[in-house]
Amino acid sequence: MDTSKINTKKLPKHIAIIMDGNGRWAKQKGLIRAIGHENGTKSVRETVEAATELGIKNLTLYAFSTENWNRPKLEVDTLMKLLVSSLKKEIKTLQDNNIKLNAIGDLQSLPKKVYKELIEVIGKTETNTQMTLTLALSYGSRAEMVNAIKEISVKVKNNIISAENIDESIINEHLYTQNLPDVDLLIRTSGEQRISNFLLWQIAYAELYFTNSLWPDFTKQHLCDAIIEYQKRERRFGKTSEQIS
Repeated sequence: MDTSKINTKKLPKHIAIIMDGNGRWAKQKGLIRAIGHENGTKSVRETVEAATELGIKNLTLYAFSTENWNRPKLEVDTLMKLLVSSLKKEIKTLQDNNIKLNAIGDLQSLPKKVYKELIEVIGKTETNTQMTLTLALSYGSRAEMVNAIKEISVKVKNNIISAENIDESIINEHLYTQNLPDVDLLIRTSGEQRISNFLLWQIAYAELYFTNSLWPDFTKQHLCDAIIEYQKRERRFGKTSEQIS
């Protein structure tokens, strides 16, 4: 991993990744999709290790969307089994590297065994401080926002919040990501160039980076390349170049 071109003082505070291409990777090799997902877990490990080594404080991985429930049952079952086995296998790595595990999404919709294992690992790592690794599971951004609107509406109805006081901070407090900063860099693998209902609110000012690499081929160097490209960009947040220079 060549980090010589990375400015450690300008690292993104929060990187989010849409891990795409497991199925296509397997298909290209004449293998079943499950093998692609299995190999994808190796890239997760590499990416988490690289992010930790670089000093990234927040990494969010799109592991399973609300729409993914519509995939063939065998594939969904395989993904859930992989999730449980990965959580059990990686708990030592998380602890050794002082990584806190977090999860966002409709977690109650996960199979009981998956949910139980997830909550256990979250509990065991809750005091870790080096990096927060967030898994988006059974996650959909529109559903997240609908849920937030419902919660705020109930509070307005019960005079806990006045409608006049609703602002961005109030909305942030009711999102799954309430304890995370906005996303600075969004990466999507496999050549697809869309957001796919992922962190729509949180990526309002994120830099978008698309790579043709399929997720099982994504390495530490790919992450470095994305960060190097991110650091080349001028982030103006609506201002002019002169205002931020």
